[in-house]
Amino acid sequence: MTPVRTASTADLDTAERAAVRGLLDLAFDGEFADEDWDHALGGLHFIAYEDGRPVAHAAVVQRRLLLGDRTLRCGYVEAVAVHPGRRRHGLGGLVTAAAERVVDRAYHLGALSASEDGHALYTTRGWRLWDGPTAVLAPSGVTLTPEDDGSVFTRGLSGGSGPLVCDWRDGDVW
Repeated sequence: MTPVRTASTADLDTAERAAVRGLLDLAFDGEFADEDWDHALGGLHFIAYEDGRPVAHAAVVQRRLLLGDRTLRCGYVEAVAVHPGRRRHGLGGLVTAAAERVVDRAYHLGALSASEDGHALYTTRGWRLWDGPTAVLAPSGVTLTPEDDGSVFTRGLSGGSGPLVCDWRDGDVW
């Protein structure tokens, strides 16, 4: 079985951070922006290695979500990626399982935004596609994000009404 290293961003040395960023750039075919990388920093990283190189990665960072009158501490899953040559070998599930363990034990809920290609991974693991509207607490106030409807998944969320609102950040807010 491929080992998974769990490390805080602070525990990744310069070379390891560069190797993970390189994996993400490769896995996302050059579409992984600096803001996306920034979103993945500051929490925990789950990295699968083969022959000393990272082949899969997921991160969990803390965010605040609003749902109705509740403020929820969220373990937000970021930067889930598998090396293109190692896809369909269970590595995505391996790093996601490690991330879920932290989400389930340390946060009110988990959330993530997935591409259509990623939907199957999360639904088979018990994540639920959020069927309500999404929004962001922007500098100008709560703003609906219809472009993100149908891509946000949650884990451990029960009940609630109205939009699911995320905190503001540069780049993609979800």
